[in-house]
Amino acid sequence: MNRLQRYLFRNLLIATLYSTAGLTLTIWLSQSLRLIEIVVSAGAPMGMFLWLLLLTVPTFLGIVLPLALVGAILFTYNKMATDSELVVMRAAGVGPFSLSKPALVLAVAVTVVVFTLNVWITPAAHRELVRMEYTVRSDYSQLFLREGVFNEVGERFSVFLRDRDSDGNLHKVLIHDGRQPDKPVTIMGDRAVMQTGPDGTRFVVYDGNRQELDRKTNRLSQLFFDRYAVDLKAVAPQAAERWPDARERTTAELMDGNVPAQDDRMRRGLIAELHHRFSSPLLALSYALVALAALLSGEFNRRGQSSRVTIAVLLVMGLQSAALGLTSLAGKATVFVPLMYAMPLLVLLPALWVMSRGLSLRPGRRQGAPDAAAAGRAS
Repeated sequence: MNRLQRYLFRNLLIATLYSTAGLTLTIWLSQSLRLIEIVVSAGAPMGMFLWLLLLTVPTFLGIVLPLALVGAILFTYNKMATDSELVVMRAAGVGPFSLSKPALVLAVAVTVVVFTLNVWITPAAHRELVRMEYTVRSDYSQLFLREGVFNEVGERFSVFLRDRDSDGNLHKVLIHDGRQPDKPVTIMGDRAVMQTGPDGTRFVVYDGNRQELDRKTNRLSQLFFDRYAVDLKAVAPQAAERWPDARERTTAELMDGNVPAQDDRMRRGLIAELHHRFSSPLLALSYALVALAALLSGEFNRRGQSSRVTIAVLLVMGLQSAALGLTSLAGKATVFVPLMYAMPLLVLLPALWVMSRGLSLRPGRRQGAPDAAAAGRAS
């Protein structure tokens, strides 16, 4: 790139970094509201909260980067047009493709970054997020117990507590175990704590009673106790027993397609996720060319190009919605998989055609308008 193009590239890169940081902080804020409960409820260390928050970044960065690139292109070129910088460059003989080269180079770099995220980093981050979720549920299960409501800890196993103090003690506890429908068990206690050890997590209830109803004989048996332990190992979900989600699987695992033979729905989901990882990076190039075609084609207006910016934003929003819709449809029918690649590639051709029309348009003059100098000579 020459000096002019390096100047454009530097402005675009700075704007892209600022846009990415702003969008990331916005999404982080919404994520932190969900994760902050782990810290506020006490028990989990702050380091775990920060680690969970950091792991969320790769899960949305693949979507944020192309959108941040579009915002940077629209902001940079529109500002330069308003300041008449682009008018001077076009008057000096710099064409649309030369002006768009820095943006295209940056778009290719974003495409490579998004591809790297999709294929390697994002699946690993999502897998670690799920692992941390199960770790939190097993080691800090009391954090998910809300006060004043029946909390579903497992299938047919619920826990109610009146309140909780700063030491982690649960007051006025009621535990209902209906895993054996013929003999449901209800445990009530004045106080309870949750303990985690090598054998798993358990409730230790103090000063209460245990009631068991035999539905066959309608007999109710009661046991009053000072201390009673309820093992949650059989209740809490085990990570080893669950089938990994498509987003958690590595790209190599998606290519293997290791799913039960009778589960066609899961197989379609794995196929859709695999092709989404390969096709979504192409959106960065498509978005960039749409923005460049909107701003660099035709004549310039020193008063701004708000209408063109609006059109570019609407087109990008439509493409993003279509990409998400095709991914969802591909999970239901694999016939939509080719469209995941065709849509971003087909957008490139009209954008290049629109930009090529700008080669014959000089700044401040409409195509086909008479040259002022030629008119003067004729007179």
